[in-house]
Amino acid sequence: MSITLAKSRKIVSVALKKAQEIGLTKPMTVVVLDARGTVKACESQDGSSTLRFKIAFGKANGCIGLGIGARAIFARANEQAYFIQAVNALADGNLVPVPGGVLVRDRKGAIIGAVGVTGDTSDNDEICAVAGIEAAGLQPDTGA
Repeated sequence: MSITLAKSRKIVSVALKKAQEIGLTKPMTVVVLDARGTVKACESQDGSSTLRFKIAFGKANGCIGLGIGARAIFARANEQAYFIQAVNALADGNLVPVPGGVLVRDRKGAIIGAVGVTGDTSDNDEICAVAGIEAAGLQPDTGA
């Protein structure tokens, strides 16, 4: 099973709303990938810089590719930088090893997608991703 379009759209809208609620002022970008790593939904707020899609995609793509949340990838990058560098090469440079990438799990714990958010600090990006995933009735896995 993979994440639905309706749930993906819900994640995006709530993640962007959460950014406003907590007072983030920089333009945000949210990308939702399905279990295969294909873009299911994406939105960038007005003024988002040109690399924001790639950053958000890289956060989510790393989670799908390694099967762990971005916090675990970040820890691994700090402990085994050469490994993450090699994996990033295998991923054609589409792995951003910082928080803000969150796996999406169904109620049984199966990975059905991932969310990448960028625009503010990695911690704030993650807060927005988690809010969107929870609002869609799914389980976030940050890798913490």
